[in-house]
Amino acid sequence: MTIRERLEQEELQRLSPLAAKAALTKGRLREEAPSDSRTCYQRDKDRIIHSKAFRRLMHKTQVFLQPEGDHYRTRMTHTLEVTQIARTIARALRLNEDLTEAAGLGHDLGHTPFGHAGEVALTQVMGKEFRHNEQSLRVVDVLENDGSGLNLTDEVRSGILGHTWSSTPANTLEGRIIRYADRIAYINHDIDDAIRAGILSNDDIPRSVAAVLGETHRDRINTLVENVIACSMDCKELNMEPLVAQAMADLREFMFERVYKNPVAKGEESKARAILQQLYLYYMKRPEDLPPDFQTQLDFGGMSRVVCDYIAGMTDKYAIFKYNEIFIPAGWQLR
Repeated sequence: MTIRERLEQEELQRLSPLAAKAALTKGRLREEAPSDSRTCYQRDKDRIIHSKAFRRLMHKTQVFLQPEGDHYRTRMTHTLEVTQIARTIARALRLNEDLTEAAGLGHDLGHTPFGHAGEVALTQVMGKEFRHNEQSLRVVDVLENDGSGLNLTDEVRSGILGHTWSSTPANTLEGRIIRYADRIAYINHDIDDAIRAGILSNDDIPRSVAAVLGETHRDRINTLVENVIACSMDCKELNMEPLVAQAMADLREFMFERVYKNPVAKGEESKARAILQQLYLYYMKRPEDLPPDFQTQLDFGGMSRVVCDYIAGMTDKYAIFKYNEIFIPAGWQLR
């Protein structure tokens, strides 16, 4: 018996009947030989961590564009916080932590530079909605490994695609955990960043929300996570108490009013959108200037799709660098 087979047997004995089991996976897009030492979900987690798209998350905006300070969240730290919250829930419910972790690590791989401002920019210039969850799936299916993708399992792919509340839910409980973990994480760490930036104080949190979720960052996350666990134990679906779910919805609405639409926090977003849109229009006219690995996709991917893939994969800093390189005159110097 290989190590993988032993791990698969342990899952069958230890996990909830409602959990996804590695031995029962629906498989990959392309069949391949299994690992001797890792389950399929452990292998998917490793593939995501070692991908280029995952490394780029450390230089992509979460909420604040180019913040001055070392402690503001990036798309990478957001991903790690989501994954940790999701694992806590999965462990308590005796679901598959490896599957949950893989979906959490991969859920934002397709996010644009400059956060949601980048999504808006590409939506406007392409004339159709850019959805980062769909782009995340495209990254793992197509764009990584020079066009061959990561060839992840069906269950991890479903968790990545279904992590937004506007999308079809994932086909496993583990994948559906990412929806809750993502919202719990971003609402609370965005509050923390907004307080650090001087846009909010903890006293600004609505009293009705604080009465239900708690007064501190720690209390709010703990209340939300423990409530999902308590209301979902041995259930076929994830749940929250209506009072707690409403408090989270009220807190999210408060964040839209005070932070996500705040002119101080979001004042530079028009510039960020302009950078991405001008880069898009430039490469649509000059596809020969795309990197060689993107040029090879033009024949079967379509120019608009390939240009979008290239820009969506940029980090904030690289988008600014390419914009300066293309549009800002370089100083003359004697050669």
